[in-house]
Amino acid sequence: MKFVDEARIHVKAGDGGKGCVAFRREKFAPRGGPSGGDGGRGGDVRFQVDPHLTTLLDFQFRPRHFARNGQPGMGNDCNGRSADPLLLRVPVGTVVVDEASGETLFDLSTPDQEVVVARGGKGGLGNMNFANSTRQAPRFAEPGEPGEERHLKLELKLLADVGLVGLPNAGKSTFVSHVSRARPKVADYPFTTLVPSLGVVAYKDGRSFVVADLPGLIEGAHAGAGLGHEFLRHVERCRLLVHLVDCSADEPGRTPLGDLDAIDRELALYSPDLPKKPQIVAGNKVDLPEARARFEKLRRALKRRGVEALPVSAATGEGLEAVLDRAAALLFAREGR
Repeated sequence: MKFVDEARIHVKAGDGGKGCVAFRREKFAPRGGPSGGDGGRGGDVRFQVDPHLTTLLDFQFRPRHFARNGQPGMGNDCNGRSADPLLLRVPVGTVVVDEASGETLFDLSTPDQEVVVARGGKGGLGNMNFANSTRQAPRFAEPGEPGEERHLKLELKLLADVGLVGLPNAGKSTFVSHVSRARPKVADYPFTTLVPSLGVVAYKDGRSFVVADLPGLIEGAHAGAGLGHEFLRHVERCRLLVHLVDCSADEPGRTPLGDLDAIDRELALYSPDLPKKPQIVAGNKVDLPEARARFEKLRRALKRRGVEALPVSAATGEGLEAVLDRAAALLFAREGR
C-alpha cells in the first residue's frame, strides 16, 4: 500500500430539512388546524480513529465528502427523519487543520477516538409550532439550516517511541531490520528509504517499543532539501531519537562529528522542541577498520561535550543490544516501569 501522510479534503455536513406547512383535513374536523411537522437534522461529518489504518491514501482519491440532508417535515404532525452521520476513518496520529485559518482543530492520537468536524444543520420548524391564540392558521414554516462546510488539511504523524535519524545511507534501515521484524528496503545507495517504516522491538521481560526508520536527512532539509523534509513531522511524535552516524564515509571535508552537527541543526531549525528530546548517538559501520578509527575520534570529541557515543555495526549486529538497552532505560524510566 502506498504511504500517504498528507491530504486536503472538502467536507460538507447535511442541511437541515425544511419545516412543513400543512393543515388537518379530516371528516368532522372542519377546523383541524396546522399539522406541519419539523424537518430532520442534517448529518454530521465525523472522524473516527482506526488503529488498523496506516495511511491517508483513501483521502487522496476521494477528496470530497458530503453527509446526507435531513428529510423535510410532513403533514399529520410528522417530523422528517434526521440523517445519519458520515463517518470517515483515519489512522492514529492524524492532525486535522482548518485550511482557511490554519488552526489545528484536532490531534487524533487515541485509538477509536471520534470527533465532529462539521455539524449538520438544524431542521426547520413546521407551521404547527407557530399556532397561538391570535394566529391559529399560520401558513409559513422555517427552512432548514445549512450544514457546516470546511476545507481541511490532514497530516499524519506516525506514533513511535524511537525515531532513527541520520544522513542518507547511514544504515537506519539495516538497523531496523536487525532489531525488529520490519523489512524495509536495504541497498548501498543514498535515499533507499523513500517512506517511513515502523518496527516493533520485542525487548526483555515481555516489554516492547516501536522504532521508526525515517528517510535520510540532508543539510537544508528544514527548508525542503532532499526527501526527508517531507517526513520531519514524524520526528515530533517520537519520544526518543537515535542518531546513526556513518563512520565509514570518506569524503573530503566530511567528518562524523560534522555529520552529527549538521543533522542536529536541521532538527532544531525545523522545530525548537526537537533538540529537547533525549538522543542516543551511535557510530555505525565500526566493523570496518577505518570506520572504527573515525568513531574513536567522534567518541573523544563528544566526551568533551559530555555526550557518550556508542559503537555499532548494523550489518554484523555488534553493539545493537547496548543501544536497545539504553533506549529501553530512557523510555521505561519515564513510564515508571
